[in-house]
Amino acid sequence: MARYTCFFTVALPIDNLRQSLVEILESCNFDMIYDTGDYMMAREVPGQVPFAKLVTVELLIDKTKATPTELQMNLVMKNEELPLQLNNHCRQMFDLVSHAIAETHHWQVIESVAG
Repeated sequence: MARYTCFFTVALPIDNLRQSLVEILESCNFDMIYDTGDYMMAREVPGQVPFAKLVTVELLIDKTKATPTELQMNLVMKNEELPLQLNNHCRQMFDLVSHAIAETHHWQVIESVAG
């Protein structure tokens, strides 16, 4: 199973985060499956790759450490594909979503740590 993680600290009030994340994920070809406000899950839209390569995105927003101007979130992306190659489909999608989060005009990334 391929699995990639990243931790972000962004300068944005928590009230504005959810809609911005939905827009970013949809622009990267993901459909929202589940959303509780502090936890979001999305799945890659089927049709481009085999079923085992479809990527799932999980975003956990840490409300306990949120301030009025910044917050932290954890990004986890995974699929059933064995990561036999360094540049596999899950890694490509991880790079796409991470870049979209880092480069969006909705907020400023203060810290980003890939795991």
